[in-house]
Amino acid sequence: MDDLTNRVRQVAREAGADLVGIAGIERFADLPPEHSPLSIFPEARSVVVVGKRIVRGALRGVEEGTQFSNYDLYIGNWLNPFLSATVFEISAFLENNRWEAVPLMNLPTQIPPMGIAVRPGQPEPNVLVDCDEAAVRAGLGEIGYCGLLLTPQYGPRQRVEAILTDAVLEPDPILTEPVCDYCLECAKACPLGAISLIQKTTYEISGKETVVGQIDHSKCAICQNGARPNRYHKDAPADRTAAVCTRTCVAHLSATGRLADTPRLPFRRRDPWTLLPHNIWSLDRRRNIE
Repeated sequence: MDDLTNRVRQVAREAGADLVGIAGIERFADLPPEHSPLSIFPEARSVVVVGKRIVRGALRGVEEGTQFSNYDLYIGNWLNPFLSATVFEISAFLENNRWEAVPLMNLPTQIPPMGIAVRPGQPEPNVLVDCDEAAVRAGLGEIGYCGLLLTPQYGPRQRVEAILTDAVLEPDPILTEPVCDYCLECAKACPLGAISLIQKTTYEISGKETVVGQIDHSKCAICQNGARPNRYHKDAPADRTAAVCTRTCVAHLSATGRLADTPRLPFRRRDPWTLLPHNIWSLDRRRNIE
């Protein structure tokens, strides 16, 4: 590994990163201009994806149905600023060494354009890069059946942002060992039936096959089982990190030894808390699919 790449990784760790992945810009060549890093920084040669873990204990109160503000505070309010500070430190390091660095928040790509193209052939602002998919291109993980980024270290428990730079950095290999085993426990756990057990979409991200269950995001938007409205745009998918579907994914991946980060006690030790909206998804209908 070359010296600059080593130094970027070291600075990232010292600045608080739990995950660091690097992709060459060629791995983004298949993206349309409205979602391409090159629309933002045409001279970019590398994309650095940085992640911070969601500590498992932040989900504990939701799992038990007894304490919800811990997740809202530590994950909903504070984790993203912590991550952005880490990304800023890495960007400053690159620019201190005469490379340009563009920090990118993980904004939902469902946010519509908010302006007009400034010149012919350019996309309308704002160009939004899918940072979760960038993490796949940078070798950090995969998109699981649940539709969320899964990493071998933490499963669905992380937030990621990215940095575009003109520095040529050594890329990481695309992850080949799967994290998701398509157990469908996430779909079975959802009281609203938002994740299909049958219908799915298969596509590629930088040559990596991705299989995602069909998700009715309108049901996620009214979920009262730990999901949160998207803070950035009303039409973007809800934050499902604390929802029972994702907590079930955490429990399954931990119990089956598929994660590097596995504490001594199992995540799920009793039936999880769920608020069943009987008028939307009846227990009888749920039993019929099990």
